[in-house]
Amino acid sequence: MLEYDPAAFAARATDINADVDAAWSLARALVRLRRDGGAVLDGAYRVVSSPAGDSPRLAETTLSDPSVAVVRRHGQWSPGRRWHGAAAALLDLYWPMLALDASRRFVIGHLGQSIDGRIATPSGNSCHLSGDGNLDHLHRLRALADAVLVGAATARLDDPRLTTRRVPGDSPVRVVIDPSARLPAELTLFHDDAAPTLVACARERAGEATTRWGASRVVAVDVVDGTLDLAALLERLADAGLPVAFVEGGGITVTRFLQARCLDRLQVAVSPVIVGDGRPGLQLPGVATIGDCARPPCRVFRMGEDLLWDFDLRCADGAATASRPPVGGVSRIV
Repeated sequence: MLEYDPAAFAARATDINADVDAAWSLARALVRLRRDGGAVLDGAYRVVSSPAGDSPRLAETTLSDPSVAVVRRHGQWSPGRRWHGAAAALLDLYWPMLALDASRRFVIGHLGQSIDGRIATPSGNSCHLSGDGNLDHLHRLRALADAVLVGAATARLDDPRLTTRRVPGDSPVRVVIDPSARLPAELTLFHDDAAPTLVACARERAGEATTRWGASRVVAVDVVDGTLDLAALLERLADAGLPVAFVEGGGITVTRFLQARCLDRLQVAVSPVIVGDGRPGLQLPGVATIGDCARPPCRVFRMGEDLLWDFDLRCADGAATASRPPVGGVSRIV
């Protein structure tokens, strides 16, 4: 008969958390390497941190080193030690954002929704829709990205901070997509100095946007078919040293990036909540038959009560992506 041993359970939970923390340190070290230009030769490395523990880096080691090690082969990294459980799932999930060289552009979109496909109530309220596991995941995505993008409606309704306060890691540059340059200037992200903030607007609104926020904050691009040229926006960000972008919301914004074929990956976190009437997530044109529906390759990760579906859109297009082999079944992060 199985018996519950509180002391043993607590010890095991501590071990799991330590493994996850080590995996996250490895992820942050790989991102730092990419941002520094990726100037490390093939070989084995271990993660080292500053005394404060906030700047993990990679130091050369040997394959026999029992500490965390990675090996780069053909431009891609792979963990050198055997990872298990939640730590292995964490690395599997984030590996497409980690196995990149310094010049590789990468764009990932994410939506958190109910089981009936709603991301908010009719009034726009979305607080507590996603559980703690997916909220931690959002903050990790921010830490791994160079820029986090949100639409004007999301910025107006949620007044988000878009920082990494839930996890260790640097906050990305915040980019608000506001084609008409009409967002209220009192939004928190324009004043908190927690991270640099840019406003992407239509070129004809650049003068108005510059007057409101200053020229250094404005990214003006052309309008194509009634919407901003998102590919041009991503190119401008990459040219500014921000090649890895995270499109956090809302539903219309993620939909437009998807329709413009600008996403490498799409993630949809489904919470066990029924909203009923509310704001939908993806809003795409319909197709005639189920056989005509897109079925991109995907993986599933459990985050507490939420299920995260991770879709590989570039693989669906027939293009190669930098990724570890998919894990079998449902992987548990937390």
